[in-house]
Amino acid sequence: MALEPEELAAASEDLGQTLRELRRAAGLSGERLARRCAMSQSKISKIETGRLTPALVDLDRILSALQVTPEQAGLLLTRARLANTEWQGKRELWRKGLETRQDELRSLESSASEARYFLPTMVTGLLATPAYIRASLTHSPGDVSGTVAKKIARQEVLRDGSCSFTFLLTEQAVRWAILPAEGMAEQADHLVAVSRLESVRLGVLPLGTVLPRGPMNTFTVYDDRLATVEIFTGRLAFRDPRDVEMYRELFAIYEEHALFGNAAREQIQAWAAP
Repeated sequence: MALEPEELAAASEDLGQTLRELRRAAGLSGERLARRCAMSQSKISKIETGRLTPALVDLDRILSALQVTPEQAGLLLTRARLANTEWQGKRELWRKGLETRQDELRSLESSASEARYFLPTMVTGLLATPAYIRASLTHSPGDVSGTVAKKIARQEVLRDGSCSFTFLLTEQAVRWAILPAEGMAEQADHLVAVSRLESVRLGVLPLGTVLPRGPMNTFTVYDDRLATVEIFTGRLAFRDPRDVEMYRELFAIYEEHALFGNAAREQIQAWAAP
């Protein structure tokens, strides 16, 4: 399935418009359809106007009530999958402001009960020292001081106990030197310290570990409701349960082969040794 940004932006509105046309063709008012689906009329209205993307279970109830053909149902389910996918381009993120993005991430982390981070290339901000954070933002436009401060403030979520975190880092992620040796040694010590927090499980995957799937992208999974994938030019967010489950399954494969606890801490310290 092609994921053109323009398609993703229009998918929710197109889906709602199609559902509205099908309802009218069936001779149903929004109120009557809502009763058949055991939903509120306001929810039906929001779905039809594109203000609310329906969950797949809601869409299935609507399609059943409208008695659509299997071909129509397949098309609409495809549109729903697009509507549950969001593209955020790097330039758009810069226009909105990097500090705004930190607020969004903090909201995601504080609202989750379980978060999983697969880090194949670099250390994420939640696990980074101030020096590492600043070095990772050297390519970003403008003054990044406010963003650095917000990234550091976000790390409090690791200590407040509201969410459990599992981080998986490849050897490359731990050793990729965006700082001189002294700074990277401090970063390694910080990883070891964070790994001892009650709400954190930190695992590492040494090079040479036999794995059936290659580490293509950094991704994060929040509970069973959202998966985000980072690439150089932006970020994809998936809310379709099938997509989220695929990333949960992929994470489980990596997790099964990772080192945790003292074994992980010893490996991190070995990588940091001169």
